[in-house]
Amino acid sequence: MRSMRYFQWSGQCDGPLRVVESKNVNASRRNAAGRLYLIVVVIVGLGVGKVTPLSAAAGNPETVADDGAVVVQGQYLAAVGNCISCHTRPDGEPFSGGLRFETDFGTIFSSNITPDVETGIGAWTRAQFLRSMREGVDAKGEHLYPAFPYTAFTKVTDADLNAIFAYLETVPAVRYRGPSNDLTFPFNRRAMIGVWKAIYFEPGVYQPDSMRSEEWNRGAYLVQGLAHCGGCHTPRNFLGAERQDWALTGAIYQDRVQTGKYRDWSAVNLTSAPSGLGPWSLDDIAGYLEKGINNYASAYGPMVEVIMNSTRHFNTADLRAVSVYLKSLAPKAQTGGLSATDDVLTTGEYLYTIHCATCHLETGRGSSALGPSLQGNPVVQAFDPASLINVIAYGPRLPNPPLPAQWQPMEAYAVKLADEEIAAIASFVRRAWGNQGGAVTANQVAKQID
Repeated sequence: MRSMRYFQWSGQCDGPLRVVESKNVNASRRNAAGRLYLIVVVIVGLGVGKVTPLSAAAGNPETVADDGAVVVQGQYLAAVGNCISCHTRPDGEPFSGGLRFETDFGTIFSSNITPDVETGIGAWTRAQFLRSMREGVDAKGEHLYPAFPYTAFTKVTDADLNAIFAYLETVPAVRYRGPSNDLTFPFNRRAMIGVWKAIYFEPGVYQPDSMRSEEWNRGAYLVQGLAHCGGCHTPRNFLGAERQDWALTGAIYQDRVQTGKYRDWSAVNLTSAPSGLGPWSLDDIAGYLEKGINNYASAYGPMVEVIMNSTRHFNTADLRAVSVYLKSLAPKAQTGGLSATDDVLTTGEYLYTIHCATCHLETGRGSSALGPSLQGNPVVQAFDPASLINVIAYGPRLPNPPLPAQWQPMEAYAVKLADEEIAAIASFVRRAWGNQGGAVTANQVAKQID
């Protein structure tokens, strides 16, 4: 299922599948001391070894009749978790694995989760499946790398995990064994994951907050658990663990684009900060997740995969619950840097008027027919301007086929404007109309240009 956002999937559940690989670069902020520490950790971890495997004859933790309703529910939950995105390689059969994940720790390939007995999970019991989801341990007792987000899936109830397993038992079995992982030492020693878990992993099903509404708790359960939104929107430390002190305030990761090269993207702040979802209404959030568009944004880039494969399939109640939970998050934001100089802002305003104002208007509020609002837009105000630069330079990578409501494609300006000019436009829109973003440099633009 979807990773810690070292990668993403592009495509849709009911159409042709295509893959976009990405790698999270938050963990790349490691230094020599961090690497030395990790070597010490793996030496200690060698003593952890393999976890005692569950017998294939182990009983189920909960008896569930795999009737049609359970399978249908499992199919829905698999879409909520976006399982297909990470377990389908380019041109491969759904759920058969083999998708390549490029990380700072090396290359990982996703597993086959079809019911093939030899290469998939066809021989697994429910107990073994639940253990993998809740504890990050496979049927053989091996620790799973946390690129598989069991750190979030551990919050999912037995009933929901059983339903997902029942659904996976019904998908076509595919005989396929992906390539072996290629991780650098000491990351190639699974034993060290036991130590990593001891430090960073807190297993346990989501516990409802009695002081909150049922709707709020449903939203928290989805966001923190199966939908694992923090995988993209929470920064990580040098060992790849999510920094909960900055939960859902945005993060940087890399995504492979059509050229096959990697480019930085910035996942936006999902808290109620002014630079995040503060200006958005509940309907704005739900509408974006369902239709890929609202007054502030349209689906483009890596978020296309999330919407096409997952959130557009949420039922109305779950869309509302997720929106309620996100709007309740206390405002918190990472710094976006200082404002650009007056000269740069003046140049940026001039270039914006020539190239951008027709669709986004001089007020920055956009047009329902031509382009989204830039005022209060979390992409524009993200602490890192990577996504904004990508959109200006290349135009947004929109869903294909298009979603029912979608603005006209934006042209690419990488071949029309110099790096300094793109930087000036980005700096201007990040500071205009009450926005709180910092300056953008020509060097930041150059980094994004193929």
